[in-house]
Formats: sequence, structure tokens, C-alpha cells
Amino acid sequence: MKTGTIINQYKIISAIGKGGMGEVFLAEDTKLDRKVALKILPPEFAENADRMSRFVREAKSASALNHPNIITIHEIGESNGTHFIATEFIEGETLSKHLKGNDVSLKTVLDIATQIASALQTAHSAGIVHRDIKPDNVMIRQDGLAKILDFGIAKLTDRQGDTETARHGEDDKTLIAASPLPRVAASTNPGMVIGTANYMSPEQAKGKEIDARSDIFSFGIVFYEILTGKRAFEGETALESISSILKDEPKPISQFLPEVPSEIERIVNKTLRKDREERYQTAKDLLIDLKDAKQSLEIQNLMERSIFPNQDANKTQILQATTLDEINQAKTNQTVVSNPNTKYFAAALLTLILAIGGFFGYKYLSPTTNQINSIAVMPFENKNSDADTEYLSDGLAESVIYRLSQIPDLKVSPTSSAFRYKGKETDPQVIAKELGVDSVMTGRITQRGENLTISVNLVDTRNGKSLWGEQYERKLSQILTTQREMVAEIVSKLQLKLSGESEQKLAKKQTDNNEAYQLYLQGRFHWNKRVIPELEKAIVFFKQAIEKDSNYALAYSGLADTYSVFPDYGDFRSKEYLPQAKIAALKALELDPNLAEAHASLAIYLFYYEYDFAGAEKSIKRAIELNPNYATAHGVYAQILTTGSRYDEAIREIKKAIELDPFSTSINRWTVICLVNAGRFDEAFLQSRRFNELFPNDLNFYLLNEDIYVAQGKYDQAVEEYLLSLKANQDSKPEDIARLKEALKKSGWDGYERMRGEISLEDLNTKQAKDPNGYVAAMDYAYAYAWSKDKEKTIEYLNKAYDERDKFLLGLKVNKPWDFVRDDPRFKELARKVGIPE
Repeated sequence: MKTGTIINQYKIISAIGKGGMGEVFLAEDTKLDRKVALKILPPEFAENADRMSRFVREAKSASALNHPNIITIHEIGESNGTHFIATEFIEGETLSKHLKGNDVSLKTVLDIATQIASALQTAHSAGIVHRDIKPDNVMIRQDGLAKILDFGIAKLTDRQGDTETARHGEDDKTLIAASPLPRVAASTNPGMVIGTANYMSPEQAKGKEIDARSDIFSFGIVFYEILTGKRAFEGETALESISSILKDEPKPISQFLPEVPSEIERIVNKTLRKDREERYQTAKDLLIDLKDAKQSLEIQNLMERSIFPNQDANKTQILQATTLDEINQAKTNQTVVSNPNTKYFAAALLTLILAIGGFFGYKYLSPTTNQINSIAVMPFENKNSDADTEYLSDGLAESVIYRLSQIPDLKVSPTSSAFRYKGKETDPQVIAKELGVDSVMTGRITQRGENLTISVNLVDTRNGKSLWGEQYERKLSQILTTQREMVAEIVSKLQLKLSGESEQKLAKKQTDNNEAYQLYLQGRFHWNKRVIPELEKAIVFFKQAIEKDSNYALAYSGLADTYSVFPDYGDFRSKEYLPQAKIAALKALELDPNLAEAHASLAIYLFYYEYDFAGAEKSIKRAIELNPNYATAHGVYAQILTTGSRYDEAIREIKKAIELDPFSTSINRWTVICLVNAGRFDEAFLQSRRFNELFPNDLNFYLLNEDIYVAQGKYDQAVEEYLLSLKANQDSKPEDIARLKEALKKSGWDGYERMRGEISLEDLNTKQAKDPNGYVAAMDYAYAYAWSKDKEKTIEYLNKAYDERDKFLLGLKVNKPWDFVRDDPRFKELARKVGIPE
């Protein structure tokens, strides 16, 4: 292909590489003004209809993978007989080149390995096996993000053609990809193999049927190579390499890297077991071990930094960081000079410190060190398999979590974290590692009429020993007292030393009415589902609980929480729900002035509805004072502080919220928003990546990235993220995506924004026409008119949004769509009325 050649909408710029799949070019997408990688398929590939059909089918599956470490496939198409694949163009270098041109730290190696394993987990979960994991199929972007290429395509690359290759007796090196490594012909027929010789699994090399464990072996070879700089299996030819894979064991990593942690060597060795039954069985298990090893290394690095403060942190270290704490450490502290002797001395000193500490700790402090300070209470297994009794299994666990959370010195994993494991058979020690706790309580519940059988087991996950096991045979009418018995036993078995205040909190009875308690459990069960029909049920159950016990403060608090979130999950006017939330919260506080949850509910009302920043801050600080471990309160406080431009304080609070509830969707999302508003964009991208790892199916990932790019003025990238969100959203209309692309091509960012506003207005008007009595938020119209650059309508609907008490008015100071009206006196007057602190 010559420079300037046009294929469909793609203009060839230059050649990138050549492989068995054809040639790859850097091209310009003339419609979206972006660079893409364009792979031109060879004619003999495209002419085989059956082969092409299978390729397209699997490529479509690969394109559906939504993961930051997997290359995005934009399009598979044909133009004048030329078949092509358009993918994102990654500005960076292959892993092979990255390792040769850089002095790579162990931490960087672990970071790359963790990203690859995370991508494999997502692909394998979707039933896709890569079959050609190697350094040349991994790109490293400038910001350190790893991207795996050709996902799902290698499997079909040469199914029929390779049989022909073998039949014609051609040299296997004719199928070399864009790399000097011998790549072997392939087929699913017995005795035929596929892949790159140096990176095959034994079963792959033998031509046997392969599964995800084959990718894990190939991953192990890559991991070995990036650690040692050596290939695990050597050979001058493809056959010699395969023979080495089948017969030889790789040399110990410690032979090349004496200081390598033994845990990392164990992980690599397990990936390279020739018998796949002895390898990691899933990429998820591999990923868990990698993350644990990475965390251990970070602890050791922290020790080194404190012992040898010789150099300032630099941009590279910040980009390599994976947590907010680590970023701040890199920015404010000094780091170690890269000197092998320093590492040995630090390791020796660390060993000495641990040895001395272990001796004296055992001799003098053993009673204290045995004490457990953290716990995760899993949702009880519902042995009835009956949805009508599920509220008991969930509610009982949530009640225990709530009561234990009243103990200030005990870290308790919140419901959102613990309930991620619901319905999964997960080892308690794995749960403990992921949640960062020392103990895990599991349980089962069976109901037969009015009779309950409740079994519980509390495990010290540090040593795998059971601390306590009990089976309760109770009546349904005794569920309230049974829950209290459980909490008392847990406190006893954990050997917790309670203050007088903590004892009072645990002894406190919110209700003595068992029926009210069961109704409250049902209310919380439906509230946790966070969809409108379930929220409506939650209101009914909370009200019924109040009817049974009019002094039940927690039931009023639950009612307040439910009214507060209604506008977030549907087209509901804040005026119809938030004032009711206020009434319920005040009633809860009247009954129990020390109920942290009610103070938080009141703060949400004051902040989002009355725009009373001082009152909201006072209420939320009181909630945190009463329950320092209440993650939601810290998250709400971060939002209040961010709105007032108190960014350092806000980030401190949101970090605390994540520490307490690492798997909360809203807290993780708000962390990105806090960082964007503070102008800390590198950290925002890292947190957005973490958000996607935790919630891979949440489309907010793309919208968060869009917000970051817009705040930086990088509009092309912002558009790309928004279009990706539309593509992933099954409800989006293809014609709207096409219109946005065309507008961007013709008129740039301004044209794109205007078209986005036009499309939004069409959707809003259609929605209103379908239900004239329905509610369409004025703020939605305000955004649409702002994108359309209609100043009069924008200000008109912003004022209507103020009348509706829309919470999104709190973003007036920072949201980009309002920039074009910011100097208008009417806008300034509105901002004054909202009263956002300066």
C-alpha cells in the first residue's frame, strides 16, 4: 500500500509491520480525524468464505471485550475487494523494545504482568483464548498502560490455510509475524500446532486441544523473560524450541536475579508446569497471587525509601504508581538510589528488624499480636433457594455488619464489599486477602416454616484456624435475639477490648419487636437492589416496620435513605422525595440523636436539596464523629468539600472512604471526579483504570475518561471515549453515532458538541411527547441547549433546574458546558443563589 492510498475512510500514512495475517499500516480515519492501525488481510485469506466467516465471528467476540488492557477493534470491513481490520493505534512500543530500551524495575515488571493477567481473566471469562501471548503482542503506552494485541484473532488466523501450508511443505518461517521469532503453522486437526514456537504451551506444541491454561503457560514464559532478560526455553529453530518446551525445565530465576522474592519465583514456576492440571487453573487465581506479591513489594519499597532517602520522586515513578497513597508518597518523599548494594543492605536490615521484632513480639507481646482487628461477614447462604427467604440470609449478615461497625477499633468490611462474594464458593483466605482483613465469618440459614437452622463459622485467616463454630436451632420469632447472641460471640472470640462507649453501642437495642426487625431487614434487602420497583418495596417495608414500632429509629433512617436516592434511579422530581427524606431523617434523630446514618441522610438532604453547605458539613462531620468507619459519610463529605474547592481535604476523605469500602461503585467513581476537579489528571486516569478493573461492565468508565480529557482540553480523546460509551450501550442508535462522527469531521469539537446537543434535544422531546405528564429534568434540557450553544435557553433551563432543586447545579463552578455563559450576569446571579462556597 502506498502512502496516501484510501481504503474506505482510512488514508494510509506508513507501514508498521508484516505478519501471517497480512500487513499493518498506520492510517488516518478521515471521518473522525484520528490515527488507527489498519491491518490488510491477504487475498488468499479473504477469498476463503468459510475461513473468513469464522474469522469475522470470533473477531466480533473479541471486539466486545471491554478492558483497558485489550486493544479496541473499531471495524472489520471491505473496500473494492480489500478486506481490512481497523483497530486503535497505540502510541508506544512493544514489550520487547520496552524491555531493551529501559532499566525496568521489579515493580514495573509486576505492574505489566498484572495488567496482562487482568486482560486474560476478562478474555477467558468471555470464552476467548488468545493462543499467541508473547512480548511482541503486548504494547506499552507512554503512560505505562499495557495493551494486548490480536485478541481472539490468533485462534482463527490459519485454521485452513495452515493445513494447506503443511500439505505444500512450505517452511514454517513464512508465517513469521512482525517479529524475528519462528511462528508455526496451525490447525485444530490432531498433530498440527499454532502460535510462536518460543511461547507455546506443551499441549499447544503437541497439537492437542487447548484451553485458557495454555495462555497461562505462555504468560509464564513472558513473565520469566521480562524478569530475567532470558528466554525460558531456547532453540535456534522452531523444532528445537518446541523440544525444549516439552522436555526441559527453565533455569531458576534466582540464578539470574538473586534478589527476586521467592513468592514471585513460585508464581512463575506454577505457570510453567508442563502438566496443565498442576498450573493455575484460571487467570483470576493467577491475578490474585500477582496482586499479593505486588502489595508485599510495595511494603518492602516503603521500608527502603524510609532508610535511604537520596533522590526526589520523578514523573516516571508517579506514572508507575498504582494507588493514590503511592502517588502521594512519590510526590512528597524521596526514593532509593538504584544501587544493588543498597537493595541487599535494605533487605538485610529489614530481615534483621523483622527478626528482632519477631523475637520480642513473641516473648513480650504475644497476647496483643494474636488479637484480630478486622473482619468480613459474608452473606449467609440461603439453603432454601427461595427468594422469599433471601431477605433473612442477607439481612442477618447486614445486621451483624452494622452492629460490629459500632466498634471504633474494629475494621469491618461493609456490605457492598462483603456481598460481592454472594453465591460464590470462595476460600475465606482468598476473601481475607482481597478485603484486607484477618478474619472471615461465613454462615448458612435454612427455614422450615417457623423453624430456623443457622450455622456460622468464624475463621482466623492468618493461619486458617476456626475460631468459633455454632449451630442455632431457633424460631423465626427469635431472629432478633439470635443476631445479638452472634455479635456477642464474635466480640468474645476476637478477644476485643471494648471501651465503655463501645459496650454501650453494642448493648443498645434499636427495637425489641421481632416483627419490626424482620420488616426492616426486608426493607434493606430491597433498598440494596437500587432499582425503582425495589425501592418502592423498600418504602413499604420500612413504613410497616414503623407501624410495628413507632420508636424504631433505624427504620426511619432506612426510609430517609430510600427517599434520598429515588431521583438518582429514575425520572422523579427531587421536590417530591427529598423533603420526605428530611422528615424521616429528623424523626430518626429525634428518637436517637447518636445515629450516624440519620445524620448522613440529613447531610445529603441539606447538600443536594437546600444547597446548605455549612449545615451539610456540620451534619456529615457529626456522622463521622459518631461512626469513623462509615464509608458513605466520608464519601459524602468528599463531595461537599469538592464543591467548595477544598480539594486536598476532599481527596483525603475520599481516600478514607475507599479504604473502608474498596468495592463501592459510587465511591470509586467519585474519587475520579474529585481528582479531575483538583486538576490531578494522572491520578484520575489511574483511578479510572482501577474503576474499570473493579467494574468492567460499567459504562461510566468511558464517561469518566471523557471528563478527564475534556478538563485537559484534549477533545479528540474525549470524543473517542464518548463514542466508545455509545458503542457499548445497547440502547444507543447507530445513526446517532454516525451523525456525531460526521459533525466532528466537518466542524471539529464545536460541531460535535452542537450535534450532541441536537441529538439530546430530539431524544428529550420524543420522551416528553410519549408521556406528556411525565417528568423530564430541566437540567437535561440545560445540558442539551448548552452543547447547542443556545445561551438564552441554557440560562432559562438552568433557572428551572434551580426551581426543581436539581443537585447537578452544584457543578456550576467546574462543569465545562457552562463556560460559554459564565460571564452572563444572569448566570452569575444563579451561581450566587446556589451559594457554592468560594
